[in-house]
Amino acid sequence: MPELSRRHVLALIPATGLLTVGLPLRALADEATDHARLLANTVAILAGTAEVNARPEAAVKLAAIHTTARTYLTQLDQAGPDELFAGVPLGENDANITQSYNRLLQIAVATRTDGVDSDLVGNVEVQRRVIDGLEWLHANYVGDQSAGYYGNWHNWEIGFPSHATRTFVLLAEQVAGYRPDLVETYVATMDAYLRNGVDGDVDLDSRFHTGANLADITTNRFLQGALLGDDARIGKAIADQSTVFATIDPYHLQHGNTDGYYADGSFIQHHSVAYTGSYGKVLLGRIAQTIKMLDGATSAGGTDLVAVVQAWVTNGFAPLIFEGWMMEVVKGRAVSRTTTGYVDVRAVAEAVVDLAGYAVGGDAAALKGYVKFLNASSPVSLEPNSFASPVSVVAFADILADATVPAADLNAAERNVAFNAMDKTVHRRPGYAFALARSSDRISKYEYMNGENLMPWFQGDGAHYLYLAGQDQTRAFGVDYYTAVSPYRLSGVTAPDGERRTIPDLYGQFWYENPDHPLGFTSSSESQNTYVYFPRGTNPLSGGAGLGAYGTAAMVLSDDVAHVDNQAGILPDDFVTYPNARATKSWFMLDDEIVVLAAGISGRAGRSAVTTLESRIAEPADGVAVTGALADGTAWTGDGVGPLAWVRWENPGEQTAVGYVLLDEQEVTVDVERVTRSRRVVRVSNPNTSVTKDVVTVSVAHPADGEHALAYALVPNAQADQLAGYADGPVQVLVNTTDVQAIKHADLGIVAANTFTDGRHQAERLTIDGAASVLVRQSGRRLEVAISDPTMTRDRVQVVIRGRDRGLESADDGVTVGQVTGGTSVVADTREAYGRTFTAVLRV
Repeated sequence: MPELSRRHVLALIPATGLLTVGLPLRALADEATDHARLLANTVAILAGTAEVNARPEAAVKLAAIHTTARTYLTQLDQAGPDELFAGVPLGENDANITQSYNRLLQIAVATRTDGVDSDLVGNVEVQRRVIDGLEWLHANYVGDQSAGYYGNWHNWEIGFPSHATRTFVLLAEQVAGYRPDLVETYVATMDAYLRNGVDGDVDLDSRFHTGANLADITTNRFLQGALLGDDARIGKAIADQSTVFATIDPYHLQHGNTDGYYADGSFIQHHSVAYTGSYGKVLLGRIAQTIKMLDGATSAGGTDLVAVVQAWVTNGFAPLIFEGWMMEVVKGRAVSRTTTGYVDVRAVAEAVVDLAGYAVGGDAAALKGYVKFLNASSPVSLEPNSFASPVSVVAFADILADATVPAADLNAAERNVAFNAMDKTVHRRPGYAFALARSSDRISKYEYMNGENLMPWFQGDGAHYLYLAGQDQTRAFGVDYYTAVSPYRLSGVTAPDGERRTIPDLYGQFWYENPDHPLGFTSSSESQNTYVYFPRGTNPLSGGAGLGAYGTAAMVLSDDVAHVDNQAGILPDDFVTYPNARATKSWFMLDDEIVVLAAGISGRAGRSAVTTLESRIAEPADGVAVTGALADGTAWTGDGVGPLAWVRWENPGEQTAVGYVLLDEQEVTVDVERVTRSRRVVRVSNPNTSVTKDVVTVSVAHPADGEHALAYALVPNAQADQLAGYADGPVQVLVNTTDVQAIKHADLGIVAANTFTDGRHQAERLTIDGAASVLVRQSGRRLEVAISDPTMTRDRVQVVIRGRDRGLESADDGVTVGQVTGGTSVVADTREAYGRTFTAVLRV
């Protein structure tokens, strides 16, 4: 995977064999920029060009731009006191400040759509009304620094400056002749609002100036530099933005920053939130636009960046997109929004379209093929007219029309991806995709913020999402899943008995307020992040290994850091936290099944607990059926509790099915319930529309009488005879304790194990030293071995394979193979590997 380490970028040293970020960064501040080219490129992105706008494929997009502009002009005419636009009151609502600037921007865009037959194009009167609006907003609502900067910091440092800056770019000529000092006045104001920066500029040490946020701020600043003719400002902004291209090295952090892309494809924002599907896609889009903006204007832009960003798409985004749907495990609080899933992928598709225009040869073909694949594989249209740029709309049409490029996924048909840097795992097969959300003392259990994702408590505690091929995922997941399914019964979760309350219910607002406490709880304080918005777990063990297309994952459930610190008396007396259940868990991801083991299950403190094998939703008209068999082989059907061998959920309306095989004897509860709730139960600002779903929940209760164990398999697209066949194999549970969890799959020749404690552990013919994730596969005379450190703290992991001596065929760097008494030793040097898998192939 092409990547740039932060040390490479910041030390200005090109990585051998990699494309680097343009010029050495120290030279950028002194390099002259073609300001006119940079501004013209940006205008083209926003409003198209005469050539592009003449294309019939752009007509719908351009018509929408003009309809929107006329609507906003009417609202401009109808504005009342304390409004620039009717219905958008100003003075107390910072989001409305940003909204007002956005509406001015949309009007300005329409006036620059060259080639469109409209009285708005080139309309000086309309353009001057926009400029007057900018001047009025500054005079009344943003120019007074003592009165501004209330509410959300983002609106003041990123929101309104982004819209204002682009409006000035679009109307640069008119502003120069009509209000020549306005740009300079605004830039000084916007600099003053960068209060999380230093002296009105970016601060790379600030927790606010990272990742997608940094890309937004720096794009604003280099556009402002072009407007002012300030090469130093442009150079500094590009140099600052260049740091987002650097692969995060968690062992050698620069500026203490953990936000960005990691070597395994993970993306983190807010320092501990897995966020590819929200902030990650924003960053991808911003960087694709940066490449277009800087094209030909400075040698810092253009194709030099494409290889790095293309690797983000291949290794970071593609595994997380299934049939046009962005998976839930990487969307943070955005899972509670009504516009996620397919809509998320449209933004990714537009960025890939833009990148394809700068890639060459096979890279360009791969990107174009992926655009075609996204378009063909999704049951919902990519809706290119929703793309941000008319140029992208036309480029998309050209890709679809190119008969020389076949549609092709960037994923192999069978793929297992351990995103261990962000505690997520994805397992893909032609008929399904399985996504697993883990957490640890490195990665947050969930994200709640601003009244979004109100009941997130168990989303990082082993919650899984099983996507079935051919299904419209809006009917199975997205906001309706979280609306209809109990937050205590998310698929895969072990939750303790007891009710929890949302942040607004607890504190009467969207955050906990206590500025006088030593931790200084305010809406944007670091303590708010740590304890309210996205608390981490307290377990160090969360990881897994991959062997080809097979994988294993492991996790130990823990309390979050808020509860631990509250018990220690660190937090205020009125701060409410909740204890979690305990369990040691493993997931073994194969071909036809995902095997799940859990041991040491306890609700703690005298509480019972429940493990939900799965909760699935369906439309009432689909006629969902649930069947099964008892442990003695007799048929079972209907609600209730019983010692079941297997259960099968079938949705005839969508022709989908999932089986659940019990690999040990359990009293299983199957609930079938019709649920009607408002989408506002998960997000305050959602439309108050009701959702009615049939919810089937398969669960096992764990009494408050000690610790319990559980073993089961998820079998996507299973038929009844297939489920009945598991009584005779091929899956065998070898060990299921809090020390070792291991299985054997006879047909695949796989033995897989997770170990959780110090000492030597036995599983089949394996002896494993300490905590580790291990897969071994025998195929003829070849024995493949995969090893990972799920704690990310060990220097070495040793696995001894007992039996005859085995010679070495191949091994990754860092792997040592030798003969020891009784077998063959495979040692992986896992120091600073951050959960990476090490493999070796032995000869029998």
